Amino acid sequence: MLRKFINWFSKSEDGFEMQVQLPKDEEAKFILTVDKIRIGTLYCEKGEWYFKYADDFKNHSDEYNRIVGFPDLDKTYKSDSLWPFFQIRIPGLKQPAIQEIIEKEKIDQANEVALLKRFGEKTISNPYQLVMAV
Repeated sequence: MLRKFINWFSKSEDGFEMQVQLPKDEEAKFILTVDKIRIGTLYCEKGEWYFKYADDFKNHSDEYNRIVGFPDLDKTYKSDSLWPFFQIRIPGLKQPAIQEIIEKEKIDQANEVALLKRFGEKTISNPYQLVMAV
């Protein structure tokens, strides 16, 4: 259902749906922070997304709210699709300015990881920062 909802807002101008997805062979790791506190790690491997809270956040969990959709501090969450909390970091791909960046930087607009790497660091919808792990 979520994928269908996302696709409604990602349709190309010629009517074909842009299939933004995680390639099966893609591996990446992102660190989620807020106020210099490491909240957790988002990573992907073998076609699956994973999220796990960091010990740093667990030590400050009385100061910050848990992320919606991730209530258990000790669980490693797994999904074959990117959770909405992270998905909203990827802008609408039909926007002319976004299309210009995609073309100029030769980004695969069907690759969820490539889009998250390029556009996912900040969002106006929350104060969290998402950066590639080094």
